[in-house]
Amino acid sequence: MSACILAAATALPNHFADQETLVAEFRSLWGEKHFNLERMEQLFRAVRVGGRYLSLPLAEYRALETFSARNNAWTRVATELSEVVLRKALDRAGLLPDQLDHIFFTTVTGIATPSVESRLIDRLGLRLDLKRTPLFGLGCVAGAAGIARASDYLRGFPGQHAALIAVELCSLTLQREDLSVANIIASGLFGDGAACVVLGPRAPTSAPAPEVLATRSVFYPATERVMGWDIVNTGFKIVLSSQVPDLVRARIRDDVDSFLAAQGLKRSDIRHWVCHPGGPKVLEAFEVALEIPRAAVQRTWDSLQQLGNLSSASVLFVLRDLLESGEAKPGDFGLLLAMGPGFCSELVLLRW
Repeated sequence: MSACILAAATALPNHFADQETLVAEFRSLWGEKHFNLERMEQLFRAVRVGGRYLSLPLAEYRALETFSARNNAWTRVATELSEVVLRKALDRAGLLPDQLDHIFFTTVTGIATPSVESRLIDRLGLRLDLKRTPLFGLGCVAGAAGIARASDYLRGFPGQHAALIAVELCSLTLQREDLSVANIIASGLFGDGAACVVLGPRAPTSAPAPEVLATRSVFYPATERVMGWDIVNTGFKIVLSSQVPDLVRARIRDDVDSFLAAQGLKRSDIRHWVCHPGGPKVLEAFEVALEIPRAAVQRTWDSLQQLGNLSSASVLFVLRDLLESGEAKPGDFGLLLAMGPGFCSELVLLRW
């Protein structure tokens, strides 16, 4: 028995800054150190992000001088947002907290022990025998990978319910002394947010819910330095290569075609494309490689423009938008896909 996606919910921090405000802030921060502020502004605008939600008021970031201070803020805000999205997702799924059997929690922007999902047990009155699986290090691919791993679990325990929570507070990873092109792009691209998906058996009287028909993980050898973190004294230093769009163009078409063929399908059978908004060049590479029109991934483009790249949570925001649109009809196929550190991709086939 395959699991169904019963509900998806999202939450954003209370603080928003448009991209022009952030450009001005970074000009002030880096003005005495960066030899080419005009180039910095070009890189910020090239990512086509209109603004981003931030974990803290913009004025409070400069006081976070140590990794410890940033990570303490991360733990507090991540726990708060996790509680919000889990409550919303359970409510939308028509479930009580004590009906949840397993939580998968993913992040790549902070660390906490006890892990964040364990801090929700008392807050929500979750069961004391709740299974917990915290995931760290998957980055942008983790929204898709988390759905895949939750559905894998539910195939072994049919009738149970699982939740995936993805929380990414990218603003709290800022390396203010790093003037590399990779860090400037990341500082202009990534934002903060949280999402939750609840999976389980479809109730006979419930609204149409997409079934997870199949999943596939694909690892690309010799790509360790394409994306990730270097762990330094000040926290998480971005590793971000310009090779990502090239990898998409070189690999994703054959990977998708092979995956779909194993299910007796082809790309033309896919009605809904749920793609991670990695950035403009990555999305353009998806369009070219998969031979799909801009309209097929418009929700992804909209998410990028409105929120930035939220790492693992982003593809779940796009999924939520699709579910809320009511556009998907019974019998439709959808493909949810993301790529991330490793370098790797994760493919999830859905059917309504």
